[in-house]
Amino acid sequence: MKKEDGSAQKKSYSYSYCVMEDIYGVVMGVPKDQLQLQLSHKNPPPPPPFHLHFPLPNLGPAFQDLINTREVGEFLSGALAGAMTKAILAPLETIRTRMVVGVGSKNIHGSFAQIIEQQGWQGLWAGNAINMLRIVPTQAIELGTFEYVKRAMTSTQDKWNQNGSPRLNIGNLSLSFSLSWLSPVAVGGAAAGIVSTLVCHPLEVLKDRLTVSPEVYPNLSIAVHKIYRDGGIGTFYSGLFPTLIGMLPYSTCYYFMYETMKKSYCLGKKKQSLTRAEMLLVGALSGLTASTISYPLEVARKRLMVGALRGKCPPNMAAALSEVVREEGVIGLYRGWAASCLKVMPSSGITWMFYEAWKDVLLVERRRAAAAKSSAPRG
Repeated sequence: MKKEDGSAQKKSYSYSYCVMEDIYGVVMGVPKDQLQLQLSHKNPPPPPPFHLHFPLPNLGPAFQDLINTREVGEFLSGALAGAMTKAILAPLETIRTRMVVGVGSKNIHGSFAQIIEQQGWQGLWAGNAINMLRIVPTQAIELGTFEYVKRAMTSTQDKWNQNGSPRLNIGNLSLSFSLSWLSPVAVGGAAAGIVSTLVCHPLEVLKDRLTVSPEVYPNLSIAVHKIYRDGGIGTFYSGLFPTLIGMLPYSTCYYFMYETMKKSYCLGKKKQSLTRAEMLLVGALSGLTASTISYPLEVARKRLMVGALRGKCPPNMAAALSEVVREEGVIGLYRGWAASCLKVMPSSGITWMFYEAWKDVLLVERRRAAAAKSSAPRG
């Protein structure tokens, strides 16, 4: 019954449409074939769907070329070396920071025992999560910047020596610019310290707060919230100026000593490169020398960065140094130096050892890939 009703309705609809079509044709005087054409124009078929298509560029080859560059290999080598070093030496970093800012015991053994008693073994890795987040980009940027600036300076010096230095003529006065008196290694080291500090300083502030006051800042999210609430964005850059002042001599001396000792040792032994054990030793000695020279500035920097936690904060680096000398004498400028050496020497040695090892692996693979690509037949 339902099917019959449907057929009847369909026939009724068709008949009605034909009748209306005939009536319209008679009234308007339009032949039936033209009438059907007009009706079809009045009800045209729907237009095809509109598709908006943007051809995307093929970034695969460009990305592959970027990955195969020397700079990317050095950047990745620095990141991996920093991560592996900090994972091993986190307890020494915790003890050193506490001693520098005057929290807890004044000697290494007492500070170690105090942390174990109050926080357990995990207390030795307090702030290590943020430390890892800090050291990976810091070490990558620092080592990558050092290598890049050193090469750029060396290349520029060679070009100026061959083609002559640029000259500035002012009337009868002629000034010649020369870079021969600058050490590419020293300039690269200074640039590495400045660039990495400017980029990663907020992470350093967070790491120190988490290490010194874990009861106030139990985790990273709470630390970020409290620091921003108490002082705004500027608090994350507290101590930036003294950090730059302290980093400049340290970074310059650190890289200069490493490169100088490495070249001198290789010349003396008549060898092309250092073994892994020799890298460890040379890196440790370069870190010790640089740390000893710049350590008073490190003490002042730490005082400025965490001074608010102790209820008093020196207004500047000179005031911080004067405060230390007034309270503890000149020896106070080297408070925690032994703990710092215990951390800096293995950290520096292990970092250089891992960095050179990763660089050998990554850059050798890239050189092989580039050689294979260039020697492949082109169809």
